[in-house]
Amino acid sequence: MQNGDLVSIITPLYNSARFIEETIKSVQQQTYPNWELVIVDDASSDRSVEIVQKFASNDGRIRLFTEEKNKGAAYCRNYAIKQAQGTYMAFLDSDDLWNKNKLEEQISFMKEHDCLVSYTSYVQINEESQFLNKRIIALPQLSYQKQHKNNYIGNLTGIYNAQELGKIYSPNIRKRQDWALWLEAIQRSGKPACGIQRDLAYYRVREKSISSNKVKLLKYNFKFYKEFLGYSYLKSSYWLIRFLFEYFFVRTKYIENY
Repeated sequence: MQNGDLVSIITPLYNSARFIEETIKSVQQQTYPNWELVIVDDASSDRSVEIVQKFASNDGRIRLFTEEKNKGAAYCRNYAIKQAQGTYMAFLDSDDLWNKNKLEEQISFMKEHDCLVSYTSYVQINEESQFLNKRIIALPQLSYQKQHKNNYIGNLTGIYNAQELGKIYSPNIRKRQDWALWLEAIQRSGKPACGIQRDLAYYRVREKSISSNKVKLLKYNFKFYKEFLGYSYLKSSYWLIRFLFEYFFVRTKYIENY
């Protein structure tokens, strides 16, 4: 295949006119050229679709699908995965950014180390794309057991080999879809995910987002154990306590202020 195996980049889109242009440009600037950007718009009411169409008309690697009714991020992500044609699946939300070397370094690393699932370190930016001086460091090896306690994979950094593992879809749950997807990917691979300790992505921290509301996160984490993994109320409560310990006393070791 020309210039290496095809990488499918999965991007759900909803009212991101403010950010989607910068996101697309960060993909177009990749030093690894053999990618397709599969964008599914979830009935946006702003100029998001218009902006993407402008880019798609000039770059055949960008594929846009639109929904007439809002169906949620999980649906859009899964629809994009169904349409994807790549050997590898990568994920990038419509407000996040990539380092220009991300795909080249990560795909090369996966092939060199026989990795089926990989992820990288990343840094946080604000809504004005300014650095927040916070770095989230990838563990060199991430086991299923470790990922079960806490989601260590930033979705914008993860890549899995769909040719070897098959396509892996997000469960239709309100939040923690990415946690569920990467847990299944690691389970299918039968070995730990490989972490690259290089800052290859930029996660945008949004005001009033669910991920910034710790109380809501507790509720969704409990639902993750109870509804997605099918645990009893008691077992879900136990694992929520394990999650809290991991989150506050272990995971903090991999968050660095600079």
